Amino acid sequence: MNPATASPAPFEISPGLLVRGVAPPLRLADYRLIAFDMDSTLINIECVDEVADAAGRKAEVAAITEAAMRGEITDYKDSLRRRVALLEGVREEHLAQVYRNRLRLNPGAAELVLACKAAGLKVLLVSGGFTYFADRLRDRLALDFARSNLLEIENGQLTGRIVPQSWGDICDGATKRDTVLDTCSLIGCSPQQAIAMGDGANDLEMMRAVGLSVAYHAKPRVREQAQVAIDTGGLNRLLEIFDTTGR
Repeated sequence: MNPATASPAPFEISPGLLVRGVAPPLRLADYRLIAFDMDSTLINIECVDEVADAAGRKAEVAAITEAAMRGEITDYKDSLRRRVALLEGVREEHLAQVYRNRLRLNPGAAELVLACKAAGLKVLLVSGGFTYFADRLRDRLALDFARSNLLEIENGQLTGRIVPQSWGDICDGATKRDTVLDTCSLIGCSPQQAIAMGDGANDLEMMRAVGLSVAYHAKPRVREQAQVAIDTGGLNRLLEIFDTTGR
């Protein structure tokens, strides 16, 4: 996502699939890592908004989420703390209901993950959302790594606080970037051999740090900076820019 190499305007290689600064077909096997954002990228919902629905505060929380995604709230940590504080008193069982009844993989998610794993890539889920959902998705899709925020639960209810973890307090844009870079180091690849997919302003830092940045049904600010923009269809449309016959 280097502006020095990006073309001045995107080029639509097929309806709803745009590229800039790259020349398909690429080789998927030239990459070693793919990193996914979770909410509204790998899955169809913003989990914090759906959990807030149980507290009757979905509209209030969703408004903060939307402003943060557009980049209008620049302090992501503050915006998340404000939203999580509104979740105080929500019962843990509601998290299970959101996962079971509302959370769905976005179209093409499983297919893209399988194709990447078949080509030898490691798969990272790195999210400003919550471990309750991210860890279940990690296990469900057999992902290699996952990092997200831990909600504090006492007596079966959310306290409205986030629990600090060994890597820090809140997984924001900088943490996403650092997680991608640390994972590259761990598996022995350069950041240029990594792909990052996201949809909101919180994803821009990790997208700028890697060799291939992908915006999925993204906010305008993200779409305008990504090397690949998927505007229609599923996540597996990314495979259209690769020569998958020889991986």
